[in-house]
Amino acid sequence: MANPQLTAYISLVTTSGVLILVLFIYSFVKRKQTPFAYTFMLFTFTQCIYVFGHAFELASNTLEQIKHWTMVEYAGMPFAAVLGLIVILKYIGKTVSLRTGLLMCVIPFISFLMVLTNDYHHLFYKAMYLRADAPTPMADVSIGQWYIVHGAYTFGSLFTATVLLIRRWRSTKKAYRFQLATLIISQLLPMSAAFVYLLGLTPYGMDPVPITMCVTASLFIWSIAASRLLTIVPIAKESIFESMREGVIVLDANRRIIDYNQAVKGMIPFLHSGVIGTSLDDMWPQLTGKAFPDDVSMDGLEEEVHWPTAEGVSSYQVRSSLVTNKRGDAIGMLLMLIDVTEQRMLQEQLKKLAYYDGLTGIYNRTQFLEEGRALLEDTNRGPVSLILFDIDHFKQINDTYGHETGDQALIHIVSVCQRFIDPEMPFARYGGEEFVIAVPSAALPEAARLAENIRAALQHNAMHVKGQAIAVTSSFGVVQLGDHESLEAILRRADEALYTSKKDGRNRVTAAA
Repeated sequence: MANPQLTAYISLVTTSGVLILVLFIYSFVKRKQTPFAYTFMLFTFTQCIYVFGHAFELASNTLEQIKHWTMVEYAGMPFAAVLGLIVILKYIGKTVSLRTGLLMCVIPFISFLMVLTNDYHHLFYKAMYLRADAPTPMADVSIGQWYIVHGAYTFGSLFTATVLLIRRWRSTKKAYRFQLATLIISQLLPMSAAFVYLLGLTPYGMDPVPITMCVTASLFIWSIAASRLLTIVPIAKESIFESMREGVIVLDANRRIIDYNQAVKGMIPFLHSGVIGTSLDDMWPQLTGKAFPDDVSMDGLEEEVHWPTAEGVSSYQVRSSLVTNKRGDAIGMLLMLIDVTEQRMLQEQLKKLAYYDGLTGIYNRTQFLEEGRALLEDTNRGPVSLILFDIDHFKQINDTYGHETGDQALIHIVSVCQRFIDPEMPFARYGGEEFVIAVPSAALPEAARLAENIRAALQHNAMHVKGQAIAVTSSFGVVQLGDHESLEAILRRADEALYTSKKDGRNRVTAAA
C-alpha cells in the first residue's frame, strides 16, 4: 500500500511543477511585453524539469529508476539557480551578454555531465544506495568532490541574487515592492530549504526545495495578477542615472559633491572619486575661472562654461535644479551639464558665414556697413577717415596665372595690410578685389600716411607662387568724414578718389578733402 505521507508529498511537488508550467506558458504568451521573457522562460523550464524529475524519482521503486530520474533532475536543477540570478540581474537593470550568460552556465553544465557519468568516476556521488529506514524506496548518497563545487555554486547564485534584491529595497518605490518581495522570497526559500537539506534535517533525507517552489510559484502568479510582474518592470534609478548622456553632479545642502554620473567624468578632466565631499565652491573656479553663484536657492540657473580638453575647447550649458524634501526645504541641488560644443562651433561657423569673407577671413561688405554705421553713431568718436582700394590689373592676374593665383593675391593683400591695421579699425573685403578700411580717430593726413605705408609695402613685397615672384600693387582713395555725412556718401567720395588714382596711373594714393 502506498505511503499516504509520500503520496501527499508527491502531490505537492507535482503541484509545484504545474504552477511553474503555468508561469512558463504565461511568459511565452507575454514574451513581447516582457523585457527578459526568454530568460524567464528558460528559468521556469529548467525548474519544471527539476520538479517533475524529482516527482518521478519519489515514485520510483528501484535504485536504477531513482538514478535515471536523478539524471533528469540535473538537466534542470543546476541551471535554474544561475538562470534565476540572470533574471534578477536583468530585473534590476544590469546588462548580461550572451557570452556572460553562457560562461555562468559552465559549472552547471559540468555538474550535469558529472551526474550522467558518475558511475565511471564517482566524483559527484561516491555512492548511491537505498535507505533502510524509509517506508518506500528512497535513495541516500555519499557526496563526492564535485558535489561540493556544485552545491557551493548553486548556493552562491541564490545568495548573490538575494543580496542584490535586498539592496534595492530602499531605492524601490512602494508600488514595486511587492514585486521585489516576491523575487526575494523566490531566492530565499529555495536557499533556506537547500541549507536544511544539506544539514540532513529533512525526513528520510528528502529534498524540500521542490515543495518550496509551490510557494514561490504561487507568489509569482499572485504578483503577476496584483502588480503585473514581468510586464511592468521598474528601471533601476542607477541605470537611468548612469546611462544619461547629460552630465549630472549631485550636491548636498552645503554644496558639497556627493555623487556624479559616468557622463560627467568625460566632461570634467580632473573629476574622480576623490572629489566626493569636496565643496563645489572650491572646484568651480578651476573650471570656469569665477566663483559659483552665491544664492544656493537659485533654481533654474543657466550658464555656459568653457574649458580646455585634449580635443580643444569644450562648451557646456550648466543648469541647476533644487532638490527638496517633503516639506519643501532645500536639501541639495542637481547640476546638469549639457555638451553644446558642436552647437557652439556651428554657431561660430554660421557667424563667420554671415559676417566674414570666406576666403580672406576679414569682414564682408554687410558687416563692414554695420560696423561703419555704429562707428558714425558714436558721439565720442572724433574724426573718422576711410580708405578704399583695389588690386591693380587683377583681371590680368586671373587671366595669366589662373583664378587660384587670383585668390592667393587677395589673401596676400590682406596679410600685408594686417601688419599696419589696428584691431579697432574695421577692415573688409568690399567686393571682388576691392577692400575698405575705416580709420577712427584719424584725420585725412594720418589716414593718407597709413594708406601710403600699405601701398609701399605691397609694392616691395611681391607674392611668390610656385617659386615665381608676382608683383601685386593697389590703388587707394582716402577721404575724411564730413559733418552730418552718411556712410554711403563717404563711400561714394572714397570711390571717386580711388578712380582718380587709377586714372593717374595706378599704384598710388589719392586723398580727397
